[in-house]
Amino acid sequence: MKKSIIKALLVLLFLFSITLIQAQEITKYDYLEIIIIQKMNNSGKIKRIKVENQSSLEGKLITIKEMEALKGTSSLLNYMNSYNWEFIDRKAITEINNPIWMSYLFRKKI
Repeated sequence: MKKSIIKALLVLLFLFSITLIQAQEITKYDYLEIIIIQKMNNSGKIKRIKVENQSSLEGKLITIKEMEALKGTSSLLNYMNSYNWEFIDRKAITEINNPIWMSYLFRKKI
């Protein structure tokens, strides 16, 4: 009787330790920044998408040429979503009578 109780406790302890170890894993991400240059008026027309070489692009299926060929923000978001990149944040930099520079940040689990 004691042996079966001890075995049951050991099994429970083992199962508990496995879930505890998994809960403490730190999720790692690749991050990618894409610059979108828009016209100053409120039409939201994109002049250009600019992507610089970044270490997070190495060995990935997405390419700079494909991203820079996209014509709109929604196309970019759909493209990135299809490759499992998660949209995180967007920041805008504006100056008087100059185009709007939008920085889009994406991340993907490694």
